[in-house]
Amino acid sequence: MLDFIAKANQLNISRRNFIKASTAAVASLSLVGCGNTLTTTSVNQTAGQEGNWITAACWHNCGSRCLNKAFVVDGVVVRQKTDDTHPDSPDFPQQRGCLRGRSQRQQVFGADRLKYPMRRKNWAPGGGKKELRGQDEWVRITWEEAFDAIAGEMKRIKGQYGNRAFFADGGPASKTLALYGGYVSNWGTTSRGTWHGTNGPVGIGPSAVEGINDRLDMRNCETVIMFSQNPAWSCAGSAAYNFLQVKKAGAEFIAVDPFYNDTYALLEANWIPTRPSTDTALLIGLAHTLIKEDDPVTNPLIDWEFLKNNTIGFDADSMPEGSDPKDNFKDYVLGTYDGIPKSAEWASEICGVEPDRICSLARAMNKNKKVAILFGWASARTQNADSLPQMVMTIGAITGHMGKSGHMCGVSCHTGSSNGGPSLVNPGGNGLPSVKNPVDDSMNHTEMWKGIVDGKYNFTGNMEWLKGQMRDIDIHMIYHDTSARLQTADAMTKGIEAHRKVDLVVSHAQFLTTNAKYSDFVLPVTTEWEKIGGLLTGNREILIRYSQITDPLYECHDDDWIAVELAKRLGVDTSKAFSLDAKQQLFNQIAGSTVILPDGKTKAPLVTITEADIAEWKVKGKPQQGQITLKEFEEKGLYQVERKPGDNYGFIPYKAFRNDPAKNPLKTTSGKMEIYSQALIDRINNMGYSQIKAIPTHIPPVEGYEATFKDWKAKVKGDYPYQVINPHYLRRSHTVFDNVQWLRETWINPVFINAKDAKEKGINDGDTVLLTSQHGKTLRTAYVTERFIPGVLGLPHGSWVDMDEKTGIDTGGADNILCGPISTGQGASGWNSCVVNVEKYSGAPLIPDVKKPQRIIF
Repeated sequence: MLDFIAKANQLNISRRNFIKASTAAVASLSLVGCGNTLTTTSVNQTAGQEGNWITAACWHNCGSRCLNKAFVVDGVVVRQKTDDTHPDSPDFPQQRGCLRGRSQRQQVFGADRLKYPMRRKNWAPGGGKKELRGQDEWVRITWEEAFDAIAGEMKRIKGQYGNRAFFADGGPASKTLALYGGYVSNWGTTSRGTWHGTNGPVGIGPSAVEGINDRLDMRNCETVIMFSQNPAWSCAGSAAYNFLQVKKAGAEFIAVDPFYNDTYALLEANWIPTRPSTDTALLIGLAHTLIKEDDPVTNPLIDWEFLKNNTIGFDADSMPEGSDPKDNFKDYVLGTYDGIPKSAEWASEICGVEPDRICSLARAMNKNKKVAILFGWASARTQNADSLPQMVMTIGAITGHMGKSGHMCGVSCHTGSSNGGPSLVNPGGNGLPSVKNPVDDSMNHTEMWKGIVDGKYNFTGNMEWLKGQMRDIDIHMIYHDTSARLQTADAMTKGIEAHRKVDLVVSHAQFLTTNAKYSDFVLPVTTEWEKIGGLLTGNREILIRYSQITDPLYECHDDDWIAVELAKRLGVDTSKAFSLDAKQQLFNQIAGSTVILPDGKTKAPLVTITEADIAEWKVKGKPQQGQITLKEFEEKGLYQVERKPGDNYGFIPYKAFRNDPAKNPLKTTSGKMEIYSQALIDRINNMGYSQIKAIPTHIPPVEGYEATFKDWKAKVKGDYPYQVINPHYLRRSHTVFDNVQWLRETWINPVFINAKDAKEKGINDGDTVLLTSQHGKTLRTAYVTERFIPGVLGLPHGSWVDMDEKTGIDTGGADNILCGPISTGQGASGWNSCVVNVEKYSGAPLIPDVKKPQRIIF
């Protein structure tokens, strides 16, 4: 090993031999970044060889998408850096990458990269020994053998069961399946949770860019109230930096969350601890305080003008025609007809916030202060949270914090964290034709694994919100290409069972991920560093142009190539889906990219393209005049719109609607914000999972706080007395990077447990603990802290499952092992409130993740 490291460090071997040497490296060695030696190699230590700084993709879905530069010598990445394309300033910040992007060479060149096609040893047509999926040996095969076997089995399955026996993710291979007659797809509300289906009918922006003002206007705020957010971990680019500028401008920060996280600590936020999945109840309690304490003369808290002009359903006088006036929101809150005032005391019993703090939070939202009410998506990723976005809109409407400078209420996360507004720079399309799937079946993520096992599911369309219809289903093939569906969807235990039921499982993979581990055939794919290049979007002000860093490694190919080769064996006309090569696709994206000019209105081509450029690229296209040359865009790797106070790029949502709702109606039935929404209950209730009211009400999640009790009224705890939330974690972007050794060493991936709970359970810091739910079990090392509230555990999202087949216990800390196949409302996944028990583990303690053998297949 030392000889290998020395050679790599001196860069005295060719790229081919460097890669070849990695296959003989020990399991703990990663191909580039051998130990920490390569991180300190300077350009002057490259043994006389010249290198180049190239913009490398940082393509994983954290939301930031920062600038990532790689110094490449003879095909080997020696160093990395981030944005230095212009001087850094708060108004015009550099797009600096985090530790995930800076460690990416350990991912791309890792010793655990899959190198060639593989087949499970005990697979045979029809499935072979299906129970060995996840623990069988692997056999190296050729690409021809892989395609012939997969295509042959697909032909058999189609002939015997039809196209409804195919289940796939929706990537390039799914285009081939669509051309082959179709497949059963899957859908979910994923990151947005109930912000996906509630927003439209009620009239609030669902995405991270539609609901809040831009970052420069946010500096006008006096108070920023943050719910369920942690951009310092989840999208660690400019977001936390932008919030810091708001603090420096004088704003007070308040954090409402079960976890006092690093973002709140950075901003010195006043922490209001609250229980998971109870935000709707908390906001209803806030509304009660606002209604009871408002006095237009002595204590003006409510914006009555906005409520009257811009909403329906707040009180009996504003109810839509045909509805019962008694069903209005105000009377529900006051308990006028049900006899239950939804007071701060009522809310406190559910959310855990003291009544006086609920009242003080309501007062902090008063209409005459410049207040930002900001939500992450996390609190909506729970069961029965379908009223939450409507309630967020309602509290913003009551206080009037919409449509004005320094006032805002909505989502702030992912690409729009801290910076609302439509993108100022946009990529063009690749020019490939779309392919319609002839099969209309599509299973929701919360029930797809159960559907495969049980043979039936509730059909509501694919994000179409149709009336629920039970259908029989008989799946015989699962095909994974561009997703991590088994790892990231609910009910992983049931998912493993589903994978062991069908006849054929195929995965495209870069590593032996969870999808790949439980497959019959694994097809090694290239990373973005091995492709010709591409474009990446991040915050609204940037567009990244990344280039190829290295040739494809080993026998890896890209997803499109695999889809085309499979199509050939199935007799499919590939020109109907893959009519352009990769270079033409990239050129089309660049040529079609646009930017908003400094007037803030005009959309213009971004890139200047000449006849000489078209000839050099050997593509089809037309010359055009843009803002940056094709060559400069490639060399810089970034186009960023320069911002400054008073420019024309500012964004204040709902401004025109607020000022003149008649001329600028929303896309709702009434044209207004619907605190009472018949369209919402028609959408949600018709799906057949569960029922909601037309106004926002608190509905206990199936596995929420109330479910931790076996007797709620007597407050007697049950078998699963703790709630688990799954914070996004700096070690990973969802599941990606979990195998990177530098990150494993830096971020240990524990389970966070409150000090009081730990003391009661006899758990000390560093103990191995067992988390048990109704759906599965997992082990983690305890991290005792005061930053999580009592009764709540924090299990970081995305750790790869590592199942002990003898005990049935996952030793990897996979969060979705604990989640079950529970469908409510619009089919939102219930990740952020799962009920569990925790206890000190009596078996052998876990070894640190960084010391676990990597999943290397030679």
